Amino acid sequence: MKKTRAKTKICGLIGLLLFGFYFYNTAAGQNKKPVENNDFYDNVPLTGLPLNSIEIAGEVASPGMFKLKGLPLHQVMVREAVLEGGQARFIGAYVYQGYSLFDILEDQILAKKNQEQFSSPIDLMVIVENKKGEKVLLSWGEIFYPAVLHRLILAVKVAPIIPSSTGETWPLPANPKLVVANDLFAERNLDSPVRITVKSFAAPIATEKGKTPLYSPGINIYVKGEEKGSLDKLPQDLTPLNLPAVFFGRGQGFHGVNYFQGVPLRLILEKFTGSQPLNFKTAYLAIIADDGYRAIYSASEIFNRNDNQETIICDRGQKNGGRFSLFSIGDFFSDRAVKAIKEIWLAE
Repeated sequence: MKKTRAKTKICGLIGLLLFGFYFYNTAAGQNKKPVENNDFYDNVPLTGLPLNSIEIAGEVASPGMFKLKGLPLHQVMVREAVLEGGQARFIGAYVYQGYSLFDILEDQILAKKNQEQFSSPIDLMVIVENKKGEKVLLSWGEIFYPAVLHRLILAVKVAPIIPSSTGETWPLPANPKLVVANDLFAERNLDSPVRITVKSFAAPIATEKGKTPLYSPGINIYVKGEEKGSLDKLPQDLTPLNLPAVFFGRGQGFHGVNYFQGVPLRLILEKFTGSQPLNFKTAYLAIIADDGYRAIYSASEIFNRNDNQETIICDRGQKNGGRFSLFSIGDFFSDRAVKAIKEIWLAE
């Protein structure tokens, strides 16, 4: 009887060990990365940058702390460089995973201060602030209107992208950060974000919906509140672009398949800003039409893109909606394609 019990115990222990060995190897196999595959971005394990919540403030119906848990993680790959004294300094190449600003803000009910004057959200700015009080500005349009979504994230995981020949690696950030993956220079990547503030364009501009004819003979250009000149024809020394698009509005839907011919807005504005350096962190553009319709763009999405998705000024001539209109090839919707542009403000 004793021998039978002993044998049973030994068999049980052996079975337990075999089960444990199998379970361990199965789990290890599931977590182990393949030695070789076609993914260049998974060669190094991700490091966590914990962030559980963020404050949402400004022109929203329910401001307060917002819990991030449960939101999907989105992945972006970036080559980070910054400007120092007008010169580029490379920081590193990284893969980030994090929470999209689209997902964070999509269920926030807006409480625009200028709702009666202009109800559309395309004049909204989104300011992200960190623990030090540093701020960067994004447009509502670059979060919700682009053809490619989820490129602006609060990163909570990071790994370096290591060149296969050199094996060179880069220092990892120690804190969660805002990552703006479409920026050429990472001036708006912000360490330790704590607050997101939604703010509408505050200038008291009268609107005249349905104005006929809708026309402005030229565009007055303002830089930091100072009138710098006007545009009554496209500069002849700038090469026009011809951009095809399936034109589609958020409200009215399909507008046709059109070719938009024009000159990059950034090149036109550089003639008015001169050698004055732009603040990619907080500068923005207000594009204002003859009827008061307006759209906000961050300066960075015009001057500091890494995807060559230009925003152009088109000459429509004397017809309705002229003389000048705007077209942004990077937008899915046509809502920020302002017609009969009367003024452009470059401000901070």
